[in-house]
Amino acid sequence: MSRRIALSVVTGAIALAGAGAFALAYAGDQPPALTRSTARYTAPDGGRDGSLVFSTEVTTSSGVKSLKVLAWPERSGLAAKQPTAEEMTQAERAHCKPAGTGTVRCMYTAAVTAADAASSPHGSWHVAVLATAEDGTTTLDTKAVDFTVD
Repeated sequence: MSRRIALSVVTGAIALAGAGAFALAYAGDQPPALTRSTARYTAPDGGRDGSLVFSTEVTTSSGVKSLKVLAWPERSGLAAKQPTAEEMTQAERAHCKPAGTGTVRCMYTAAVTAADAASSPHGSWHVAVLATAEDGTTTLDTKAVDFTVD
């Protein structure tokens, strides 16, 4: 092999290695990504409690530290000033289980009593979510998914 070809091969390998290192470094800084978010509200019926079940998948390269969930009615003070990340740290925690490389599936369930349903506003509700990765990066989605309370 000539020196010119060998030098070109070595230069190309160095360039590819540098690009790969840059891509890995960039991927490590990505905030958690939320996908497949769903909410299901079931009203209390005949003496039986209802429920709110929220689920989502969270993907992050460093792992998920926590996922906080807050359901809020469209007709409330939160409509004008949506929840902040700082406020969301006080919200209830979802339970998460591994669902593949870098992905967890998280679920939050809340019982809804007849008294809760009677005192809650009817109409459109939103679910706010704060995902926190092990590396400290966060993703706040104040309207991750909507549901209706009839």
